[in-house]
Amino acid sequence: MPPPGIHYRRGLGLRKEIIEPLTEDYRGHLIRFARDHDYRLRAGEIRFLIAHEFGFCYGVDRAIEYAYEARLRFPERRIFLTGEIIHNPYVNRRLSEFDILFLDTGSPEAKFAEVGPQDVVLLPAFGVPTSELDVLRRKGSILVDTTCGSVMNVWKNVDRYKRDGFTSVVHGKYAHEETRATTSRAGTFLVVRDMAETQEVCRYIEAGGNGGAAALTRGAFIGRFAPACSSGFDPDRDLARIGLANQTTMLASESLEIAAVLRDSMARRYGEDDLAARFRSFDTICSATQERQDAVLELLREDLDLMLVVGGFNSSNTANLAAICNRRLPSYHIAGPECLLSVDEIRCRPAPGSGHGPEPRVQRGWLPEGPLRIGVTSGASTPDVMVHRTMLRVLEFRGMTEDDVQPDESF
Repeated sequence: MPPPGIHYRRGLGLRKEIIEPLTEDYRGHLIRFARDHDYRLRAGEIRFLIAHEFGFCYGVDRAIEYAYEARLRFPERRIFLTGEIIHNPYVNRRLSEFDILFLDTGSPEAKFAEVGPQDVVLLPAFGVPTSELDVLRRKGSILVDTTCGSVMNVWKNVDRYKRDGFTSVVHGKYAHEETRATTSRAGTFLVVRDMAETQEVCRYIEAGGNGGAAALTRGAFIGRFAPACSSGFDPDRDLARIGLANQTTMLASESLEIAAVLRDSMARRYGEDDLAARFRSFDTICSATQERQDAVLELLREDLDLMLVVGGFNSSNTANLAAICNRRLPSYHIAGPECLLSVDEIRCRPAPGSGHGPEPRVQRGWLPEGPLRIGVTSGASTPDVMVHRTMLRVLEFRGMTEDDVQPDESF
């Protein structure tokens, strides 16, 4: 057995041993069949058109593999997760069935109070804040690190900003696990959720902290962004030199727009000649997120009747896929097949701007009668088996089974 305090960053060398159970738990027959036939299937009057990039990304695959390896490597030891390993209820439920224990939120000391040096702790794909990592290292626990490489790339950028005296402006959700992990490494930071918040920052920059032009006063600005900025944040001082970063699962087009408007504001405030010394930007949207967003945009060029977007309700990248689809046609963000309640009712996360909050709700009339072309995609934390079961559930409503599915060459 390894001594306490060891930190596994590249797996535990048991990949061959866990491939079979992984395949059984997470792969879906219909998805393999679809990939072999240009992602187009039909059964009776139902046609499924599946995005060419969807589902598990490399980082999620890797995180789950490490969790399975840890359970196999340490069959007698307690294994803890610092939170959800990814944002997918099926995956997290499966890990719970392996007696992997999920820790509650709270201060690092309280959260890890019962963890000892002989225990194994899984660090999730989002990473963990430095305060939590420090506590675990002091305890000497065995760490199995599943942090995604794309997330660590963001960390390198914000660390560089910190060293060079720049404030990190992060496009993301300030309470999200990944963003909390990133900002813990950033020194001075400000998190902006969307373009509306970014415009408030831009107005303040251009007003030079003097109000006017609808800009917030210094006190109002600090109050407005209090939960989303570093301790002691002073917009007059800390917005003078900024570097852009983002939560890797945000909407890529919005991240690029946010970078552009902040650059323009800094140029107007300080002049183009001084811009290089005051503004930096790197595109840190992960390639898998970008590929899934590009693939769904390509799919939306088809003549579809409705769109099913499968993934955890708290999955940021899935929510952004759903937001893209909602702009074009009736679209439903569902956690899995259990959300297809009946031929009439569906439990889904409301679309942004629908007048409803983000909490899932039941909608009616989601599956019209007659011939249908149904688009399908899923977030980067969604296993193929959930998409497979979702499609089977749709077929059940039309009195069909997997045996009725065949390639669709009519497009």
